[in-house]
Amino acid sequence: MAHDLKDPAPATGNDVLPPVAEHDRGMLSSRGEARLALLAAALLVAALALGWRAYFYQEEGDPVASAMLAFEKQNSLVVFSSRFEVVAESVNTRSVAGVNVDLLETRQAAIIPASVEYRLDLSAMDAGDMVWDADEQVLAVTVPQLQTSRPNLDEAKARIFTQGVWVSRDAARELAANNSEQAESRAVEFAKNPEVLALARNAARDAVRQNLAVPLKVAGYENARVEVRFAGDSE
Repeated sequence: MAHDLKDPAPATGNDVLPPVAEHDRGMLSSRGEARLALLAAALLVAALALGWRAYFYQEEGDPVASAMLAFEKQNSLVVFSSRFEVVAESVNTRSVAGVNVDLLETRQAAIIPASVEYRLDLSAMDAGDMVWDADEQVLAVTVPQLQTSRPNLDEAKARIFTQGVWVSRDAARELAANNSEQAESRAVEFAKNPEVLALARNAARDAVRQNLAVPLKVAGYENARVEVRFAGDSE
């Protein structure tokens, strides 16, 4: 911080200032320069200390607090998306005078693209879900079980195969509705497939590690390792 140098207060009344000899002026000048030199040296040391702290020294922070801060910025984390196709088939039979007519039976099969997202709900996590091992520099994180979104059926790109002599408008609507219901149910089952679920869980572990890598480095832990497990798992 700069300081203003003020001139001494002017003499008042009958105060008499003795004349200053030439050699006295030289002594005062030398003493002033010495003080300025000492002040400059002190400022230089302070500047070097601040620079070293800013660029070379990094104080280690709280790894759990840093991790929680990273999670607070995103309540939900999409870790995996699965795209696949489901097959549905429906049969519609119309009746005349209460009697089913075979000629009015219609079959429709549909191959419908679908997708499901797997998410981690981070909003319910707290500091108790993280354990820091200072000796090993390992952050153990327990995340909630994965949540799956409702299947997204891309029926506009569905491939439809219809078999029947005559398909009424009502029959076509019923077949399409039945196939959509079947497709959604089968997509939910597919999302729970152990192989697909294992891929999603591995992707979740990788996503959590990547999200916490930078906060841990900023906190001063360059070699920290993150271990991720799911709540309720014995692993």
